[in-house]
Amino acid sequence: MTEAVKRARPTNPVIILLGILLLATLMTWLVGSGSYERAGRLIVPDSYVPLAKDWSLSGIFIPVEARDGMAAPVSLTGTLRAIPEGLQRGANLIFMVLIIGGLFGILDRAGVVENGINRLLHAVKGNVMVLVAALMTIFSAGSAFLGLASEYLIIIPVMTALAARIGLPTIVGFAIVTIAVKIGYLASVTNPIPLTIAQPLVGVPIFSGAGLRLAFYAVFLTAGIGFLLYRVRGMTDGKAITVTDHPVPDINWREGAMLAILVAGIGVILTGSTRWAWSHHELSACYIAMSLGLAVVSGLSANESAEAFISGMKKVLLASSLIGVAMAVTVVLEDGRILDTIVHTLNGAVGEHGPYITAVAMFGSQLVLDFLIPSTSGQAAVTMPILAPLAQLADVGPQTTVIAFLFGNGITNMLTPTSGTLLAYLAAGRIEWLDWAKFIAPLWAGFIAIACVLLGVAVWLGA
Repeated sequence: MTEAVKRARPTNPVIILLGILLLATLMTWLVGSGSYERAGRLIVPDSYVPLAKDWSLSGIFIPVEARDGMAAPVSLTGTLRAIPEGLQRGANLIFMVLIIGGLFGILDRAGVVENGINRLLHAVKGNVMVLVAALMTIFSAGSAFLGLASEYLIIIPVMTALAARIGLPTIVGFAIVTIAVKIGYLASVTNPIPLTIAQPLVGVPIFSGAGLRLAFYAVFLTAGIGFLLYRVRGMTDGKAITVTDHPVPDINWREGAMLAILVAGIGVILTGSTRWAWSHHELSACYIAMSLGLAVVSGLSANESAEAFISGMKKVLLASSLIGVAMAVTVVLEDGRILDTIVHTLNGAVGEHGPYITAVAMFGSQLVLDFLIPSTSGQAAVTMPILAPLAQLADVGPQTTVIAFLFGNGITNMLTPTSGTLLAYLAAGRIEWLDWAKFIAPLWAGFIAIACVLLGVAVWLGA
């Protein structure tokens, strides 16, 4: 029995990420190096230059100092060094996740989470199917129209607690938020994060083509809701799911004050993110202020509040550190000077094969590149200057080029363990990456098929 239990244990995500990191290191030895010229963050098209590489075997263990105009593969010691550098790069996001974990710890200790879940179920008369569809629509709209993503981190623990409360696996609550957010980014109807970079680079006004993206948003949202409802029904052997409400107590002044702090804080975060271009520093400061306010009105003593905050941080400490390990993958690829080579090779493979094949090839190249460049804005800055002229030669419209980028970026980010945002979500929800990969894989494959069909529609419409 003990051996069977050991065999059934899932692979720790640390092992998965370290394997990816070693694979990236091996690639620096197998793939030639090269570089593009850059104007700020943007790549200059047709500026790719291969670089000579020092293949000294001593570089396997000890870093080789590359001479001017040359590159060198990454050594094993260089790979180890990339981990703390990745932690440093991801520090802003890591600390924000830890603070959110502490904030949720205060809410949980004060009983706000349990009472809030009971009230939510009462509002939909215990009908879980209606609840799932309504929440996914709301969350996805925030991403599709406003570009919300990290702002939802505070919601994930509430949703996982909701799932546990109604007798479903916590991954269902996690999926309600995560699938919805990824759908919003797939469509990006008026999402300023990718569109303000990608659309000017293909020569169209920012937010233009929103009508077509809105229609595509409806398609992906319908598929996402349908998938999750199907999975939920399968978990209950096809029985209708209606949860009997627990008694809902009246909101006392402390709970009302805590909810007011949450609503006001989220409002400030949304405004800061969309209008004032707040970064992680400002967002983290806002979460700290919310935590202090919640502690003051919660009725907990100062020691109890501090203990609740630390307890909440502990629950996401190990998982949030994975964000830094994921960042180390990009560090290795950059140090080996092969990231630009991969971009050049993939975009060269797009070629001119007719509008539809070219559009699907652009989508495919974005799927792969997002694994290496998980930042939405960063991927747009790197790839759009190259794809725009290729698309023009193949008679692919500029809006279709943007849509191919959005589809590739959004679909890969649903699954890739190198995505800092996805890892932050997993940390907040205390979900294993392998469990999530198994859960989402059918929808991920389905979204790829849907994307190929919708790209055909975009090409047919001449967008």
